[in-house]
Amino acid sequence: MKLRVYLESEGISLSEEIIEKLEKFADLLHEWNQIHNLTGAKSVAAIYDNIIDSLYPLTFIKVPATLLDVGTGAGFPGLVLAIALPQSEVVLAEPLKKRVSFLKYAAIDLGLKNVKVEAKRVEFVEHEPFEMISSRAVTNTRLLLDLTSKISDENTEYLFYKGSRVFDEVAQVEGDLSYDIIQKNQRNYLYIKKN
Repeated sequence: MKLRVYLESEGISLSEEIIEKLEKFADLLHEWNQIHNLTGAKSVAAIYDNIIDSLYPLTFIKVPATLLDVGTGAGFPGLVLAIALPQSEVVLAEPLKKRVSFLKYAAIDLGLKNVKVEAKRVEFVEHEPFEMISSRAVTNTRLLLDLTSKISDENTEYLFYKGSRVFDEVAQVEGDLSYDIIQKNQRNYLYIKKN
């Protein structure tokens, strides 16, 4: 099945050029994954599922000018969001060397001028406060908020891709959080908005 059909069924509308880049990314990741084992998504169809999962929040978030993705791994969601949001400056923080090599190669191969790969843990990233910080399957919400405190401010929004523990995690965060939890399939998207 073509990626466009998947996207349309989820209400995600992207230009032809962006869809082609996403398909090229899926082929590239599939090829690299057979040698370097970058992700559990072993088929192009499974990679498409991860792309849809990464992009679904575009149906409800405000598009940020700057985005940091914590622990990008094989590109979900950060690199996928960077492809879909060419006007946003996207920084990918990923400490594992083989994943960093893939992310850098993919960014060059896909001509993504809006992407910078930081080969380090998020607490060592230096940057002005980001408009949005995203993360998928890295650590718990409170720790993510702590680790990114130096590169966020009162205007920073967060988009965390979570599983079923999201409700317990939100309860453990002190202070007033203004947030929504958008549920889709087995995914909980935690969208923390500025107060």
